[in-house]
Amino acid sequence: MPTVQIAYALARIGTLLKSLAWEDAEKLGVNPTQAQTLVRLAARGRSRVSDLAAELGVSQPTLSDAVAALFRKGLLERQPDPEDGRAVRLQLTWAGRAVAEAARVPPPAMLAALETLPEADRDAMQRGLVGLIRALQLAQVIPVQRICVTCRHFRPHAHDDAARPHHCAFVDAAFGDAALRIDCGDHETAADPDLLPLWARFSAAA
Repeated sequence: MPTVQIAYALARIGTLLKSLAWEDAEKLGVNPTQAQTLVRLAARGRSRVSDLAAELGVSQPTLSDAVAALFRKGLLERQPDPEDGRAVRLQLTWAGRAVAEAARVPPPAMLAALETLPEADRDAMQRGLVGLIRALQLAQVIPVQRICVTCRHFRPHAHDDAARPHHCAFVDAAFGDAALRIDCGDHETAADPDLLPLWARFSAAA
């Protein structure tokens, strides 16, 4: 069955990416969970431990261990939570921001492999991955991702230009499938009644 073979392929790629993540993180003096924590803080700004754990899809004790290690390494600092005087939020230090910037770069081997694919195949892969992530979110088996197709600023197939059919109302610009965001810092979730029509328009035209 094609779907089974796709699942096998994704599992193989996932194993490779996990191995590469360990190699790249170790070069920066952290482990993959610590690296993801830094990258997420760089993208989101000051955050609570509980919020970070939910976004990364790990338990709070696991993230607390990672955070403790990052404090010891001088990569994080605590700031008062403006919404709760009893709580704190995590913030990157200058050193932590430098590590986060290095950690956010995808593995060069994966980027090089993707560049060997025709542009049309990469566009189709991006559309497919967006759909897969959305389905996994609906099944509640992965943390919610800030993807274009759930954003109130997204206007799918708003333009006749085949290369750049979509529109982002936040930046007021057209863009193509290759630029569909998997994790956008400017994402604002669309109202519930709009989510299904938004996806229907995107997937039907695609």
